Amino acid sequence: MGVDTQLDFWAQISFFNNITPAEKAFLQEVATYEVKPKYSFIYLPGDLSDTVYFLVKGAVKIGTHSADGREVIKSLIHPTALFGEMGLVGESQRQDFAQVLKEDVHLYAVKVDDFKKLMRQNFDLCSNIMTSFGNRLIKAENKLESLIFKDARTRIVEFIKESVNIRGRKVGYEMLLKHSLTHQDIANITCTSRQTVTLVLNELRKSDLIYFNRGKILVRDMARLA
Repeated sequence: MGVDTQLDFWAQISFFNNITPAEKAFLQEVATYEVKPKYSFIYLPGDLSDTVYFLVKGAVKIGTHSADGREVIKSLIHPTALFGEMGLVGESQRQDFAQVLKEDVHLYAVKVDDFKKLMRQNFDLCSNIMTSFGNRLIKAENKLESLIFKDARTRIVEFIKESVNIRGRKVGYEMLLKHSLTHQDIANITCTSRQTVTLVLNELRKSDLIYFNRGKILVRDMARLA
């Protein structure tokens, strides 16, 4: 990726709004541009937590496996997001996996030691990263509460609404979400089963609340989707 294009990418990330030209030059120097093929693993449990990543293009899922081998998806990563950041707060080996979804991803990789150097030099950057960790903790707590207090259908509907609110685009009076998820992926995110996801989506379609096909969900009316 060219220098100007790389600068444009870093400018999209709020973490770096207040870094100096010298710090930006250092970031450009230490960041490595990589392309990962679809369905490949960027890292696995047990790998060294010595690198952080910034996603340029595509989608990545972060997850783990339960004791009985079931996959649990903790988060979905989309362009300009930071991931693999636990090495910044002391993780020495990966506890989760990061896997590419159904199209190749483009990303920047930065060594943890280099990123920590930037954080030591720039208080605003360090503060922004700490805020990111705080938001991550809040999301984890909200997901735990959802598992305890809400039924499977509600979790699936709320996942659709949250995804549409964050990444959907308006099409007339409707909202269109393009995604890279299978029904099994949605089940792994909402801690339900693939069969339950299929049943709920079909029910919503029969009620004319949504329309869906592979890679797209069209929400007819956000206010009625409940």
